[in-house]
Order: sequence, then C-alpha cells, then structure tokens
Amino acid sequence: MNVSILKGISFGFTSSIITALGMMVGIYVSTGSQIAVIGSIFLIAVADSLSDSLGIHISEESDKTKPHSQVWESTFATFLSKFFLTCTFLIPIFFLSLQDAIIAGSIWGIIILSALSYFIAKTKKENPAQVIGEHLLIATIVIIASYFIGVWVAATFN
Repeated sequence: MNVSILKGISFGFTSSIITALGMMVGIYVSTGSQIAVIGSIFLIAVADSLSDSLGIHISEESDKTKPHSQVWESTFATFLSKFFLTCTFLIPIFFLSLQDAIIAGSIWGIIILSALSYFIAKTKKENPAQVIGEHLLIATIVIIASYFIGVWVAATFN
C-alpha cells in the first residue's frame, strides 16, 4: 500500500477511535442523553474529520520533499478513514440501550485499534504485544480522563 495512504488511514483510524470513545464516554456520563451522543459522533465524523485532514495536509505540505500528489493522498485517506470509521460507532447506539452501546463501541474501538497496532508492529518488525499495549494504554488514559471530565461537567453544571 502507498505510504501516503497508509499514513492517512493510520492517522484517521486512530483519531477516530480515540476521539469517538472519549466523546461517547464523556457525553454519556455528563448527560445520559442518546441524542447528545449521536450528535457528538456526527460532529466528529464531519467537523473533526475535516479538521484532521487539513492538519495532516498542512503537516505533509511542510515536508519539502513530498510531492503534491502524496500530500493529497494523505489528506483524502485521513478524511475518508476517519469519517467512515467514526460513523460505525453509531450502529450500536441505534440497536442497543445507550449504556450497552457505549460498552459495545468501546469493544469495537479496542478491536480496531489492536488490529491497526498489530499491523503496524508487523510492518515495522516490532513486538506486537508491546505496540498494542502502548496504544491501548494511551486510549485507556483518554477514556478515563473523558469519564472524569464528564462526571465533573455533570456535577458542576447540572
């Protein structure tokens, strides 16, 4: 696979998982509102995907050795991968209770992040367990922080 596309997909998937899970948990804990969680996921899918793709675009453009075509490949790969993966977090919300959907979404995110981390580790000939563990630890920290921010928001503004 083209390095520029792989970079965009890797960034888009990782950002999608971390952002979606953080928002889902934080919004759920602070509001308990299904519509707020759905709205936040749609906003991530559109606004944050566009923002991240612009960020990767500018980052790639700052590399003077990158051909313009590779800059755009990373840009589109980031947007499309983040947009579509983020939308998958909506599926459990439409079919399960909100609490169960948050759990299902978390499991889904962990599976995708683990698979991506495994692929990266194998590509770089590194220990998959170490790479997966590192990435899951960071994701867990984000989710826990989002949980406590949600608790604080609910306690402070309710």
